Amino acid sequence: MTTNYKLSICLLVLVVASAVATVFVKHSSRAMFVELQALQRQFDEMQIEWNKLQLEESTWATHDRVRSIAVKRLGLYMPPGDAVVLVGSP
Repeated sequence: MTTNYKLSICLLVLVVASAVATVFVKHSSRAMFVELQALQRQFDEMQIEWNKLQLEESTWATHDRVRSIAVKRLGLYMPPGDAVVLVGSP
C-alpha cells in the first residue's frame, strides 16, 4: 500500500466517524430539547397550582371568616370595651 492510499483510508474513516458523531449529537440535542419542553410545561402547571393554593389560603384566612368561625363554632365573643385591658408599653 502506498502512503497516499493509507492516508485516504484514514481520512475516509475519520469523515465517517465525524458524520456518525454529528448525527448522534443532533439526536441527543433534539431529545434534550423535547425533555426541556416537557419540564417547562410541568413547571407552568405547578406554578398555576401554586397560585391557586395561595389564593385558597388567603381566602381561608380572611378576618371575617376567622371571626365568624370563632363566634359560631367556638362560642367566642368580643368583650365589652370596659372589660378590655391593654398590656404592654404605652
